[in-house]
Amino acid sequence: MTVRKGFFIVLRLILFIVSTVILYTILRFLIKGMSPSRKGANRSVEPEELVQDPCCQTYIPKRLAIRKTVAGKEYYFCNQDCLHTYVKNSRSHEP
Repeated sequence: MTVRKGFFIVLRLILFIVSTVILYTILRFLIKGMSPSRKGANRSVEPEELVQDPCCQTYIPKRLAIRKTVAGKEYYFCNQDCLHTYVKNSRSHEP
């Protein structure tokens, strides 16, 4: 084996390694950009707690509900009309 032939073999090996690293870096960047992160994915699939409006029996997300304590008990309402109706009816039923 001549020195010149050995030089070209080493040069080809170095070029192969450099091109493999570059290709790996590009593919890793592209794949990372395509897939959603695990944290974001887990947040979107977590179930949201629902509560029932005692006036109209509608289920609504707890974070959107109007919260009111009536006679020491906490209730959740879908809107102000249901809240006022329920409070008015609960007062008419008090002894």
